Amino acid sequence: MAFYFHGLPIGWVAIMLALLASMGGFIFGYDTGQISDILLMDDFLLRFATCSTPGDVSTCSFSTVREGLIVSLLSIGTLVGALLGAPIADFLGRRYAMSVECVVFTIGVIIQITSNYVWQQFAVGRLVSGLGVGALSAAVPMYQAETAPSQIRGTLTATYQLFITFGILVAYCISIGTRDMSNSASWRIVVGIGILWALILGVGILFMPESPRWLAAHDRMEDAQFSLARSRGIPKEEAKSHYIITREVEEIKSSVEYEKQIRGGWIDCFRPQNKTLYRTLLGMSLQSLQQLTGANYFFYYGATVFQAVGLNDSFVTQIILGTVNFVCTFGGMYVLERFGRRRPLIIGGIWQSAWLFVFAAAGTAVDPTTHPGVGKLMIVSACMFIWGYAMTWAPGVWILIGETFPTRTRAKQGSLSTAANWIWNFLLAFFTPFISSAISYRYGFVFAACNLMGAVVVYFFLYESSNLSLENVNMMYTDPNCKPWTSREWAPPGYSSRQDLIDQTRAAEAHKPLASSALEEGKIEESSEPSANGS
Repeated sequence: MAFYFHGLPIGWVAIMLALLASMGGFIFGYDTGQISDILLMDDFLLRFATCSTPGDVSTCSFSTVREGLIVSLLSIGTLVGALLGAPIADFLGRRYAMSVECVVFTIGVIIQITSNYVWQQFAVGRLVSGLGVGALSAAVPMYQAETAPSQIRGTLTATYQLFITFGILVAYCISIGTRDMSNSASWRIVVGIGILWALILGVGILFMPESPRWLAAHDRMEDAQFSLARSRGIPKEEAKSHYIITREVEEIKSSVEYEKQIRGGWIDCFRPQNKTLYRTLLGMSLQSLQQLTGANYFFYYGATVFQAVGLNDSFVTQIILGTVNFVCTFGGMYVLERFGRRRPLIIGGIWQSAWLFVFAAAGTAVDPTTHPGVGKLMIVSACMFIWGYAMTWAPGVWILIGETFPTRTRAKQGSLSTAANWIWNFLLAFFTPFISSAISYRYGFVFAACNLMGAVVVYFFLYESSNLSLENVNMMYTDPNCKPWTSREWAPPGYSSRQDLIDQTRAAEAHKPLASSALEEGKIEESSEPSANGS
C-alpha cells in the first residue's frame, strides 16, 4: 500500500518503520527528561540525599558531586554504548541490534527501581540503561537513513529527534502527576514506565523490513529488493520487475561491491582519502556542537534553574519548555526538508546565540528572585532558544549523521560521532552544577559563543546533502570542484543543477517521458534532451 509524494510512490511501511524506530529516540528523551524532576521529589531526596535532620526533607540536599554523578553516569553508559552500537548493528543487523539494546536498557531500569537507600545503585542503573540508549542512538538514525526513500529521508530521520522531544515532554508530564505521592512510587513509577517504551521498540521493530543496504552488504540481494519494495509500497510480486526497485537495487549493488573491495575498519575512519577523515571530524564536531548549544542545560537542570529564578512551580515551567521543544520539532521537519541542511543550521546557531545572550545578561544584571519581570524575561528567552533549537540543530544533526558518511564506514563513523555527543553530554551533565555555582547565569554566555561557532563550522565545512541519494552524497564530498558554500547547486554528472536532478528524478521515477515532463515544468530548454537515468 502506497501514497504518492511529488508523483513518487512511498510505502506506509516507510512511515511506520521511521516512527517505530524513533521509539529509540523516545527512550533517550524520556531518560533525559525524568531526572530533572526526580532530583526534586521528596522521597528521592530522603532516600538518596544528605539530610542534616533525618526524615525532614527541608534539610535534605545533594552534594554537587553526588548530583553530578547521578545525572551524568547515564552519559558514560551512552558513550560506551554508542561505540558498541556500530559493530553490534553490523553483526546482528539493524533490527535485531535494536531489540538486544532494548533488553540492556530494561536491565538498567530494573536496577534503578530496586534501589532503596544506596544512591550508587541508582547511578549504576542509569549507567547500564545508558549502554542501551547509546547503542540505540547509533543504530536508529543509521537504520532510518538506509531504509527510507531518499525523497523523504530528511523528514523520516528527523522523527528520531521529534521522539526525543516527545519523550522529554512525557517524562515531565508523568513526573508532575506522581510528584505529590508520599512514598517511593513518586519516582519509581516514572523510571519503571521506561520498560514499556523498550518493549514497544524491541518487539515492534522485528515486524519492520531490514535495512536494504545491510542486506546487500551480506549478499542477500533478493531480500534487499523486497525490503525496498516494502518501503516503496510496491507489491512483492512486482519487486523484481518494477523500474524504481530495479534501479535502486543496481545502485546499491554497485556501491556495495565497490566498497567490499575496500572494506573499512575503524582505522579507515581516519584516513584522508575520499574525505573520510574530514567527514569523521565533521560528524564528531556537529554532534559536539549540538550538545554545546546548551539545550541540555535546561533539560537536565531546568527545574533547579527555574526554582532558583524564583518560580513557585518549576515543574510547570519544565512542561512549558518541553511542549515548545516538541511542537517546534514538527516545524523543524518541514524546514530541513524545504530549505536543506546548511541554511537552517546557520540561521539557527545565530538565533540561539542571541537568546542565550539575553538569558545570561538578564540573569547577570539583576537578581531574578527579587525582580519577577527579569525572571519572566529569562523564561521567555529560554523558550525562544528552545524554539530555534528544535527547528534546526536538534533534528538537523541527527539527519546529517545518517546521510554524510560512505556505506563502508557509515556505522563506525556514526558511532564515533554519537560518542562525541555523549562525551559532551557527560561533561556538561557532571560539571554544570560546579560551573553554575561559580559563574551562575553567566554560563549562558559560554553557550551563546558555542552557538556562533556552530554556525561558522556549518558555513565553512558542511556540504548540502538534501535531495541526494546516499551514494550521490558520497560523490559530492569527493568532488574536488565542490566547496561547502557552493554545494547547494552541486549535482552528479548528467545534471545541470540540484533542481534539475530533482525534476528529472521525479519524471523518471514516475515513469514519464522525461522530455514532455520537463517541458511541462519548463525546467529544461531542449525537449529532446535524454534522461540521465536512461528513461
